[in-house]
Amino acid sequence: MRRQRMQVLGPLAVVVALVAAACGGGSSSSSSSSATTSAGGAASTAAGSSTAANSNVSGTVTFTGVWTGDEQKNFQAVIDGFNKQYPNVSVKYTPAGDQLPTILATAVSGGKPPDMASVPQPGLMKDFQAKGALQPIDYAKSAIDANFGSDWSKLGTIGGKLYGLVFKAANKSTVWYNVSSFKDAGVQPPKTWNELLTDAGTLQSSGTPAYSVGGADGWTLTDLFENIYLRQAGPDKYDQLSTHAIPWTDPSVKTALSTMAKVLGDTSNIAGGTSQALQNDFPTSVSDVYTSPPKAAMVFEGDFVAGVILSSTKAKPETGFNVFPFPSINNSPPVVMGGGDTVITFKNTPAVQALVNYLATPEAASIWAAKGGFSTANKKVDPSIYPDTITRDTASALADAQTFRFDMSDLQPAEFGATVGQGEWKDFQDFLRNPKNVDGTAAQLEADAKKAYGS
Repeated sequence: MRRQRMQVLGPLAVVVALVAAACGGGSSSSSSSSATTSAGGAASTAAGSSTAANSNVSGTVTFTGVWTGDEQKNFQAVIDGFNKQYPNVSVKYTPAGDQLPTILATAVSGGKPPDMASVPQPGLMKDFQAKGALQPIDYAKSAIDANFGSDWSKLGTIGGKLYGLVFKAANKSTVWYNVSSFKDAGVQPPKTWNELLTDAGTLQSSGTPAYSVGGADGWTLTDLFENIYLRQAGPDKYDQLSTHAIPWTDPSVKTALSTMAKVLGDTSNIAGGTSQALQNDFPTSVSDVYTSPPKAAMVFEGDFVAGVILSSTKAKPETGFNVFPFPSINNSPPVVMGGGDTVITFKNTPAVQALVNYLATPEAASIWAAKGGFSTANKKVDPSIYPDTITRDTASALADAQTFRFDMSDLQPAEFGATVGQGEWKDFQDFLRNPKNVDGTAAQLEADAKKAYGS
């Protein structure tokens, strides 16, 4: 989540505003509340939704978050919904954006952290917990278990205690395509990896390269690898590789790299070839699919792609652009890889507990979902609350996923998983230059991982 936040999450509000205007989707907190009465009533009651009963809870909650701009405004609507139930609790939200890790680290080391925060990387949560700065939120476990899948609860659990709630999520197991290009080539969105490769050849024969690759941003390449690895090696191996419990020279890694090379090595079927792919950043890789004529037919990336499409191209939802789930590999079951913003607490007060419990309800998530630019893994949220079909589909895949795994590079030390010019980003860029070098790439990844993990 952190890497694309500045580039895309602002424009993502555009897609929702435009589509909601066309569809007449409700965007007020009052409309979202009425739309989710049946879905959220039981959970809200369990959390204590009676204003009279909740009037005994009072105090101030300071909350430093990653959400700025439109996201901040939409989260304020969630806070307003909370205040209808807890009128005597004042929530003071401070937006920090991409400076949040530094701001929180400084506050914690100075002994003056906020009461709560939202962080885009599980690694930050683990760092603060290791320093003894976090308070567990086990009091919300029953609500989270009831409203979210088990994988989401595991993401917030450290040493058997619950420390985090993933409130805002992103589905990165999506492929975005040019509807006209697919129609002209006579292909349908593929369901399997082999179908994808076959369709890629058909698209090329029709006159449009299949793939657009944003190789200048190394994280787009790690995302592609992670989607392949999760499906091919399975979630257990994914977990082991995420923590460096197995080396990057493991046969499962080399198998995934060989599969990835089926795309990266198809150089004549990549928009502009390898050299151009290495120069294209993420936004360019998206807009290239929707120029006239298109430079490619599809691009691998997350649900935030929609924001770039509508902010930089003339393509319209469903008729100009659409999306399909990342294909199954070797009959792999449906799985989702993605990111999310996790709510953590540095203080434990009745007011903090009330807000955490409220954020775990479908009612809270529905307020922001109705406004757009938001996905949740809360399975009790009525999908009809989302303002357009595309968001509804990608968000539902998150909530319905039996298996979800967080972006692997966000789980690893930043010097290996998330630093420009080194570690995974550079190694995968080198792999894009030479997709035949499977063994060499695996060896370099392992060498860089050892440095980062100190082993």
